[in-house]
Amino acid sequence: MSDTPGRPSPRARPARRGAARLTEDGRPVREVLSYARRGSRFTPSQEAAWVAHHEDWVIPVDDVDDPGFVLADRFGRAAPLVVEVGSGVGEATAALAAAHPELDVLALEVWVPGIAASLAEVARVGATNVRFCALDAVWAFENLVGSGALAGLWTFFPDPWPKTRHHKRRLVDPAFAALAADRLAPGATWRLATDWAAYADVMAAVLDAEPRLSGGVVERWEERPMTKFERKGIAVGRAITDLAYQRV
Repeated sequence: MSDTPGRPSPRARPARRGAARLTEDGRPVREVLSYARRGSRFTPSQEAAWVAHHEDWVIPVDDVDDPGFVLADRFGRAAPLVVEVGSGVGEATAALAAAHPELDVLALEVWVPGIAASLAEVARVGATNVRFCALDAVWAFENLVGSGALAGLWTFFPDPWPKTRHHKRRLVDPAFAALAADRLAPGATWRLATDWAAYADVMAAVLDAEPRLSGGVVERWEERPMTKFERKGIAVGRAITDLAYQRV
């Protein structure tokens, strides 16, 4: 267990909630996740940011199991909700949340050191309208977000899982596209970006096939900041593709 107050233990903290799915004969179904487990060790700066801000801006994963849990209560106000799936170290999260104080931003990130780094970013820019949680996105959408509840969805540089045998792990697939389309309010936009050309093609094909979404490849979203991750992709010759799909 960690000796830092409020910091989840990597052994005790699940990355998703709810009962395990079972086959008809009672055997557990092996879940295919869109992420891989990563290290849980904090750097000194991440530790300091966690101690300073987690009580205000991090939703403990155990809290969502409470029957009385209401997501809006964690923001302390009623405001349009945007979900970011895979906030990484929070560079885009902080910049976009600071630019849109009228929005509440729920950032889902299963890598807890990334959440800690993100806390420092949002504190630096004064973006107090962000809440972080280490939940699996599919579970969160199924259990915490109502139909038509989202004012927007951001998915920037999700893991492309380039090996063929890992393609089933990709977040953007027909099932998630249908789920996301249901959760988006009419007129709300799902913005995506990737530095993997093959995945960009898959994203476009999947989202084009979802009848409740309309859009495609677009020019780079000017509001999306250039992150260290994006710069690294450009440095090795990868083209960045932005996509935007609106709920019709």
